Amino acid sequence: MSAHSAETIEHASNALDAPAKLELSGVGKEFRTKRASTHALSDINLTIRDGEFVSLIGRSGCGKTTLLRTLAGLVSPTTGEILIEGRSLWNGSKVDSSVVSKLGVVFQEANLFPWYTVADNISLPLRLRGDGKQDRRARADELAELVGLKGFENSYPRELSGGMRQRVAIARALSIRPKLLLMDEPFGALDALTRERMNLELQRIALATKATVVFVTHDITEAVFLGDRVVHLTPRPGRIRQIRSIGFERPRSIDVQTEPEFGAIVRDLRHALDEEE
Repeated sequence: MSAHSAETIEHASNALDAPAKLELSGVGKEFRTKRASTHALSDINLTIRDGEFVSLIGRSGCGKTTLLRTLAGLVSPTTGEILIEGRSLWNGSKVDSSVVSKLGVVFQEANLFPWYTVADNISLPLRLRGDGKQDRRARADELAELVGLKGFENSYPRELSGGMRQRVAIARALSIRPKLLLMDEPFGALDALTRERMNLELQRIALATKATVVFVTHDITEAVFLGDRVVHLTPRPGRIRQIRSIGFERPRSIDVQTEPEFGAIVRDLRHALDEEE
């Protein structure tokens, strides 16, 4: 048995032993108007374990973002059930606010408030829930250091690069110590070198916080590098076509991308996507 095979089996065993953080059963979504309807998602069944990093890939329009927004409590599913730590996120079209409050969400745009400092942007969710100023600042300082922004706590978004602004957005999402971190193409607007650095940083942050992450991306290499599993959605309506386990030991360096097994996984996923054209 190869070293990587052993790692894959060990990793899969650990994942199966962990409790379920997120469970999707028969989740579907149809957008209806007076003139037409769009079937975006169909019969999504997926269990994500505590501490697992799951990447979602698929062709444009396959429903990746719709699925993430459903998990984030922004779009109600038409069918099925979503459980977070055993509690239902949706009751029909109504979301359970106590469950949503345990989620952290990062979008492609950092969406920072330009008139707030880095520290104030990071701690905004804590301010909204009524935490005291001293506690908010302590948490903001802690997270600024975690995401590599120590010394920039009093800077404003206009003074930061794109990668730094995304670090602030990640820190803000982590401020409430979320049970689940949802990320929708957070590095899609960054240049290749910055994106590579942010992949390494996100891996480090996820390991340090033991976060459970659902990560949407169009970049197959990024999906494989970051993910414990890669979930491939079909074209609309989005269904799960395949789930690929990624068994490389963590922390992963960028050099893992040069290994033959890594390249083979990326090629297999790319060929599967190409078949859908």
